[in-house]
Amino acid sequence: MSDILNLGGRVALVTGAGQGVGRQIALHLAAHNAGGLVVNDYMLDRAEKVADEIRAAGGRALAVHADVTDLESVKAGVKKGEDTFGKIGVLVNNAGNFGATPHADARKPFWETGPDAWNSSIGVNFYGVINCTSACVPGMIARGAPGRIITIISESGRYGDAGLEVYAGAKAGAAGFMRATARALGRYQITANCVAIAATETEGGSAKRLKEENPELTKKILEKYVIRRFGTPDDIANMVLFLASDASGWITGQTYGVNGGFTFGL
Repeated sequence: MSDILNLGGRVALVTGAGQGVGRQIALHLAAHNAGGLVVNDYMLDRAEKVADEIRAAGGRALAVHADVTDLESVKAGVKKGEDTFGKIGVLVNNAGNFGATPHADARKPFWETGPDAWNSSIGVNFYGVINCTSACVPGMIARGAPGRIITIISESGRYGDAGLEVYAGAKAGAAGFMRATARALGRYQITANCVAIAATETEGGSAKRLKEENPELTKKILEKYVIRRFGTPDDIANMVLFLASDASGWITGQTYGVNGGFTFGL
């Protein structure tokens, strides 16, 4: 029986793939016949470790440093990947949160801060998506075969979280950009979709620390989830793999909530 999740040798670029969700996405794609994995991270040593994991498992991988908020840096990273493996066929815009170097005031009420603090969220979560997409699309079109663009957003962008207003706005903006991109690129058999995630346990992440340090608060938070646990990187990577594969060939412009039932949407 054929593997409907087989990527058919398409080359994949995953941003922010040096740890957590991005790392697991890269490992999933590599395990399903990606033609090569371009592992991007702001910290090259983290990207190298993930690339080593992929190569140890028999896959092809290249670690690339690039700051997704800097278009020229992104273009240079994409060129390295294309020179090594060929044109990018799958782009996963995973880099996010408050950026590689968050502003000290990033979590203060937005009305008490200003553009310097706001840009740490807007830069990576919105401009980062635009930069990486614009750098990869010409190659996808030239490749002349199905392409896949998947952007990881947050339930904050759909639900709206007090205290995360600018971050939520940037994630919602990325989703709107994906919908418009889907319309623009459908004629080239390139799809563009989003995965909206809720609290996810990653090594050293806030959800994992909360679970370990404050079980009572964790229990209270999880009452908002129909499936009463935090997500895992595997949960997210499974959906991304589906959207990267030919199994999702007639799906575009959509946002899928991988969220344990934190929110429902039509």
